[in-house]
Parts: sequence; structure tokens; C-alpha cells
Amino acid sequence: MAIIRMVRHGEAAAGYSEHPDPGLSERGAQQAETVADALGVLPAAAVFSSPMARAQETAAPLAKLWQTDVQIAPAVSEIPSPGVAPHERGSWLQKVMASTWDDAPDHVRAWRDGIVDFLRSLETDAVVFSHYVAINAALSVATGSDSPRVAHLDHCSVTSFDTDGGELRMFETGAQGDTVIL
Repeated sequence: MAIIRMVRHGEAAAGYSEHPDPGLSERGAQQAETVADALGVLPAAAVFSSPMARAQETAAPLAKLWQTDVQIAPAVSEIPSPGVAPHERGSWLQKVMASTWDDAPDHVRAWRDGIVDFLRSLETDAVVFSHYVAINAALSVATGSDSPRVAHLDHCSVTSFDTDGGELRMFETGAQGDTVIL
């Protein structure tokens, strides 16, 4: 059985509608160091990250502490919004998050399923650095919820799952915080 800890990236230097791939703010970099220190006491595990800069920058301190490489996992990247203008992404995402998975576009449901398939495929313990919506997608499947927003996860919160390759089970939700979708 694999234990998977999904970490929401630290505070980004820009919002969802402002920049296609921002890195971390100064506060986000501090959050990344803090979560690395907290996770560093665990036995070393595989470290995966979304390809997005803010997730990779959040993963870097833990990988350095464990002296391992960060493996890029496109499956846990940010929710795709093809054809949506950058300045409209915030309102588009608010609509998705206020609806249900049944009402979500086909490509969004396929993205959610890809996240869960990736997590179920892990055979060893792992720390996965990802995004608010991606972690909520995994939570929705693990808890049987049709809502894309199960938890209001704070930056660098750690949500824990386990899997035997079949079922994905959540056993600890990460710290909650106020997230504004811009």
C-alpha cells in the first residue's frame, strides 16, 4: 500500500488570470521551506511535481533535504482551460468550482480521472506537489463527492491518501485557508 501526501504549492507570485505559469512569491518560498522541514522527518519517498513553476519551486526544498530528484508528473498539473482567454480564466474557474463534476466539460472530467489514475498507479510512498483544484479533484473521488471543491486547502497544506492500486482513500485533509480564485 502506498501513502501519498499531496502538497498544495506555496503562494504564487501572480494569480490564475494574471500569469500562465508564475513562480512563488517570497512568502510562498518561505512556505515551501516550512513544509519541507515538516515532511523531512518522514522516511524518504518519491517526490513528484506538477510541471508548473510554483509546484516545482515548492518541491525543491524537500528534494534537496532528501537528496533526490523531483519527478515531473504532468497528470497533477493545473486544471486545463483550452480556449479560455487569460483574463477570463478566473471567472471560468469559479463556474467550474461552483458546479458538479457531472456538469464539468468533458476535458475537465478527463483531467480529474488522469489525476486519480496517476495516484492509483503509485506503488511506493510519494509526496506530490500540485494545485488546489487538482488536490480537490482527488479528494472528490476519494470521498465520493460530486463537488469539485471538497476542501478550502491552504498554501502548502498536506492532504494524505493511501491506495493499493485500486481504491484511493483520503485519511487526512490538509490545513484549510481562504483561497481567492482570480
